[in-house]
Formats: sequence, C-alpha cells, structure tokens
Amino acid sequence: MAATEVSICSNALLMLGSQPINSLTENTDRARLASNLYPAVRNYVLRRHPWNCAVKRVALAPDVAEPAFDWAFQYTLPADYMRTLSVGEAGAEVPFKIESGKLLCDDNPVLLRYIWRNENPATWDDMLVWGVTMSMKAVFAYPVTQSASLEQVVESALKDVLKQARAVDGQDDTPDALGDSPLLASRFGGGSGWRR
Repeated sequence: MAATEVSICSNALLMLGSQPINSLTENTDRARLASNLYPAVRNYVLRRHPWNCAVKRVALAPDVAEPAFDWAFQYTLPADYMRTLSVGEAGAEVPFKIESGKLLCDDNPVLLRYIWRNENPATWDDMLVWGVTMSMKAVFAYPVTQSASLEQVVESALKDVLKQARAVDGQDDTPDALGDSPLLASRFGGGSGWRR
C-alpha cells in the first residue's frame, strides 16, 4: 500500500501506543497535532538530503528586472523550490547566490538542480517514508506520552534512522569523482592529469 500523510502520522502514533487517525482534519487532538506538525517535519526531512525522489532539473529564463549590482541576471526560483544542489552543468558549475527568493548569476539561461517540495508520499522511496515516520514519532513523543525520557530515546534513534536512510538513498547515484585538484596532484606527484 502506498504511503500517505495519514498513514505516516498514524504509524508514528501507533509506535507510541496511541490511537491512529483517519484524517488530518478529524476533530481529535492527535489529528490537530499531526496537521500542524507534519508539513514542517516533511519539509525538514526533505531539505536535509538530496533524496532522489525529490530532485528536479530546470533551465530558468532571467527575470526582466536585473539585480542592482554584482550580478548580470536574476531568476525567480520555482514555486516548489527548497534547496539548491547545483547551478550549471555537472563539472562546470557556475557561481551563484540565493537572495530573497531569487537566484543571482552571470549565466543566461541558468541550469538549476534543486530539491523540490515533493508532497506526495506515494512517490517517495521507502527509506524516506520511514525517515519521515520516525521524525513524526519524535515530534509526537512528548505531546502524546508526556514523557521527556521517551522523547530523548526517540530523538536519539531518529538520528541513526536518518543517517542510514541518507546512506542508502545516496547509493543510487554514481559516486562523485575527485576531479583535478592541485592538492591531490602534489600529493600523488603528478600534474593536473594524475592517475592512480
């Protein structure tokens, strides 16, 4: 069965020994708590790592208005933008700055690779679903159980869960190459085109 906002929150509540919810809009304290906390927790977990299911690439056209100084162009960030991963093609990234919802850059057009706000858990990797579920469990721990010690135990376990989830998700990509580096070249006694 595909994950949903309700299933994620219900599973977190069940793990704490509480009753599940049927909807984020039902008239219960648990549902109100879930409805208030879930969007922030989801966004926090999505923004922390470039989850493969939450990465997009776009070519942006510049805004009509130019930056007042320092940069040649400014671009309005996509509405679902959460965090920049790179600007420019792989291996030829370009300098940029994010200010007030705009990307400032000297290139036109600009190629942006970014984390987007993927709000559909049915499209998430299982590890991301588990990470958000455990994150919800952590934020529910004290309000649901009134136990500060349980809250600390859950938060400690959450760190390991997110670390493992990011490691597994990161294995779905080609490893980053070290590339040419003067420091590496001098370390291995060659020019910029050293080989091991």
